[in-house]
Amino acid sequence: MLDLFTIFSKGGIVLWCFQSTTQIFTPSVNALIRSVILQERTGSHTFDHDSLRLQYKLDNEFELIFVVAYQKILQLSYVDKFLSDVHLEFRDRYKNELAKSQWFYNFNFKNSYDAILAAAEQWGKHQAKLPKQMRTFDESIKSKKTVASMIERKDDRDNKKQGKKKKGIFSNDDSHLKIQEPVKPDVPKQSPVTNGELDEETLLANRLKLVQKIAGPKKKADKQKSPKPEKTGKQPRKWELGGTNKDLVNLELERTTDKREDVENIIQADTSMVGKMKPGIQDLEVEDEPEDVKMQSQKPGGVFSIFKGLVGNKSLTKEDMLPALDKFKDHLISKNVAADIAYKLCESVSTKLEGKVLGTFDSVASTVKNTLTEALVQILSPKRRVDILRDAYEAKKNNRPYVMTFCGVNGVGKSTNLAKICFWLIENNFRVLIAACDTFRAGAVEQLRTHTRHLNALHPPEKHNNQTMVQLYEKGYGKDAAGIAMEAIRFAKDARIDIVLVDTAGRMQDNEPLMRALTKLIKVNEPDLVLFVGEALVGNEAVDQLVKFNQALADYSSSVNPHIIDGIVLTKFDTIDDKVGAAISMTYITGQPIVFVGTGQTYIDLKALNAKAVVHALMK
Repeated sequence: MLDLFTIFSKGGIVLWCFQSTTQIFTPSVNALIRSVILQERTGSHTFDHDSLRLQYKLDNEFELIFVVAYQKILQLSYVDKFLSDVHLEFRDRYKNELAKSQWFYNFNFKNSYDAILAAAEQWGKHQAKLPKQMRTFDESIKSKKTVASMIERKDDRDNKKQGKKKKGIFSNDDSHLKIQEPVKPDVPKQSPVTNGELDEETLLANRLKLVQKIAGPKKKADKQKSPKPEKTGKQPRKWELGGTNKDLVNLELERTTDKREDVENIIQADTSMVGKMKPGIQDLEVEDEPEDVKMQSQKPGGVFSIFKGLVGNKSLTKEDMLPALDKFKDHLISKNVAADIAYKLCESVSTKLEGKVLGTFDSVASTVKNTLTEALVQILSPKRRVDILRDAYEAKKNNRPYVMTFCGVNGVGKSTNLAKICFWLIENNFRVLIAACDTFRAGAVEQLRTHTRHLNALHPPEKHNNQTMVQLYEKGYGKDAAGIAMEAIRFAKDARIDIVLVDTAGRMQDNEPLMRALTKLIKVNEPDLVLFVGEALVGNEAVDQLVKFNQALADYSSSVNPHIIDGIVLTKFDTIDDKVGAAISMTYITGQPIVFVGTGQTYIDLKALNAKAVVHALMK
């Protein structure tokens, strides 16, 4: 049943291996190491790759990894028991060699492996015959509820009592008893019958009533009929200082050129910002910890004082760490980390610390803190390189524009942060074209036009060989966004503009028609970089937004390899103080890096994510 079993050290040395098929397992094991072990995502002990399922167990005392691989379609219930038994047998049998790090010792483990596997398979068959056991409390839905949801308030009790009274038929008080008498059906009066047939007078009377009944409503309707005013539709609101209707005529016919009055209205540029974003974006500033914060882990109220009970020269078990990790999970949630992500992080730390031997309280606190810090920094570190300036230079050499698309939900600051990124690009001597593909929101084009004028005032053509550094390409409102983006890219290529920034309309992640339109825009134009713009204020909602945006881009695209989100722009970071959990949630769920962080309202308030700064704020 098992296709592969291997034991190797965290240094990459294979101690023992058994393979039952000729299939090549190297890509799957490498994917496990690259995506789980190195990324500190060891909370779940299973990993799927292609048609294989890999289960693993870590030995933190001797730095070993035990891996089992089998076909995903198989349901093997004995794998967990097999891994535990083979782990204990191997470390007990070669304890001395492992303690001395004799990695190249001849580990003759074939007979023990066969015996343990046979015993585990027999145990699995025996368990399959037993009746299904009830779930434990930890496996139930009730254990996942928060404390706040389980508190019963007085208002809730009153509402429940009222609901029961309404539903009930009887009560203790006899005055509330109501007996509903059966309603007798109306029996129509029979007409006089003569010899089994109606007489002529009755027939004439019935015919007259029928004629009056048919003609009556028409006459009544004619009397009540009165002329109604024609519907003129919804009239636009007229504002006191809104100007005349002439300003709104042919709004959708406006193009990239500014209005005459806008050109004549000269903007006073704040030249103090110019030159502050060369050559690259600054990192988030990390303040040095004061002495009282450094000693926080040793104080009774510190975050890591919860690990004070884990003292002694014994190896840590999961049961020992459970109370402390539960408290730390609540701490992460209070820092705006999504609840599911906080749970997975604590599981990963528990897996990494299980089996380690610790001494005094100082070593326990420092070890746990260092483990958590390493895990969080590893999560925030990008899995792939995102160097926009270098990629833009490469595209310029190939005589094509570098295209970036911004997407996200409503009101997160896509247009504002697009303007900040545009300022950073023109600071590095790139010519930029902004494609106004938000053809839905009123004022979206005017907002980008205002940003364009401000940016050109900061970098006038006189300082760049009479070249306009920022241009706006727009086709008004109500047009197809994918078509506008395609025309903008073609215009940029003909005009030899270096970079195209595509601004899209905000949309909720559950709106299928709008998500299909976004997928169409990305599929048709094939941008080099797709950036998701999200707020730092959200917690669990960040996970839902990112997952559904990624899923929609994959589901609604007809391509074999659909283009999903490449990076994240985290906005409004200056409004959250030390509640920086959204950065952890967004990065953990997608594995994509946070490329930019918006920290203010000016063009220079754009930073690069500093993983240590975020972790430092998270550990406070």
